[in-house]
Amino acid sequence: MTFEEKLLEYAKLTVKTCANVKEGQYVLLSCPVHASDYGRMIANEAYIAGAKDVIMLYYDEEFSRLRFLNAALDVFKNVPNWQAEQRNFYAREGCVSITVLSEDPDIFDGVPDEKLMANAIARKNAFKEFYDIMDKGGLRWTLSAYPCENWAKKVFPDSEKKTAVNMLWDAIFTTCRLTDENTAEKWQKQDELLKRRAKILNKYAFVQLHYKNSLGTDLTVGLPSGHIWAGGSELSSDGVPYLPNMPTEEVFTMPHCKKTEGIVYSSLPLSYQGTLIDEFYLRFENGEVKKYKAKKGESALKRLLETDEGSKRLGEVALIPHNSPISNLEILFYNTLFDENASCHFALGECYAMNMQNGVNMTEKELFDNGGNKSVNHVDFMIGTKDLSVTGITKEGTKVPVFTNGNFTF
Repeated sequence: MTFEEKLLEYAKLTVKTCANVKEGQYVLLSCPVHASDYGRMIANEAYIAGAKDVIMLYYDEEFSRLRFLNAALDVFKNVPNWQAEQRNFYAREGCVSITVLSEDPDIFDGVPDEKLMANAIARKNAFKEFYDIMDKGGLRWTLSAYPCENWAKKVFPDSEKKTAVNMLWDAIFTTCRLTDENTAEKWQKQDELLKRRAKILNKYAFVQLHYKNSLGTDLTVGLPSGHIWAGGSELSSDGVPYLPNMPTEEVFTMPHCKKTEGIVYSSLPLSYQGTLIDEFYLRFENGEVKKYKAKKGESALKRLLETDEGSKRLGEVALIPHNSPISNLEILFYNTLFDENASCHFALGECYAMNMQNGVNMTEKELFDNGGNKSVNHVDFMIGTKDLSVTGITKEGTKVPVFTNGNFTF
């Protein structure tokens, strides 16, 4: 396929396979201003699929940086009611949410930490209804990547900007299996593989996972009773399948937020709110980070961990084989959507209620009492390596190899 044909196929994949837009639905589309052509392409496909309307929410990272550097701290502590109501209204209407990601990994370097933290907390609180509906499957959502020059240059620093952008497009198309016109069929097979692995893990019903590798990771993660492994497509509350992440290589579940012990080392840099955090470790006691260190971006790591109580605890564990399309490219994307699918990872912060039996029907307190974490954050960080071993431990004490030399044993 030509580039134009691949881009159109990517837009169709986003709308039909990932978001699965249906007749009469609102589509809430977040798009960077420099990707407006692609945003209009997605909007057109959404209308073709029968969308009642597409609400375009443009954003501009360079303006955001300007605003963070110049506006007063108090500005970021609140979100105007009309902005909150816009998102929450469409969530109540059962909208589909599509976000076009095109992030400069260094865009917020030098921005005061307190402003970024205040903004994150205010937005999470203002859009709480939106996120609650999302977490319970009341709206479908997905992400679609679009290279910007600064992102591409970060990934391919030795190339000219135009060449770097083209190379990043090639990498994105490869990881999304956009090499011919049978893309949807390929993702159906990938979905079946992820579902098979999740089924095996659910059958074991492990109470613990033990991680170990040559970086120094030696961590035991407790899993709550009734946890559920998931991967690939999900079902919204009205029974419609959708694919939240494109690409995806993971199966994931909920850890017990009070039962993680030991130390874990990052294997890839983490891009957090426009700042890179690299070569860091976290030491856990009773599920809480008690000690940490980073060679780069430690202040951003501190900001993340101190956002709220739940930011010091795990909300997700995800297993991804080292031998996978993204990992095999040997490219550091500096973007969590891709890098998390190249490596086993954990998430600090909020858990997914869907990863607990009857979790979507539990109150926040009930979910927490069963081991689910609560936070305004949900930030993935990568820990997988080619020599990672993961051992599952059953309630009878049986040890089962899940990962050997970085890959699944089944």
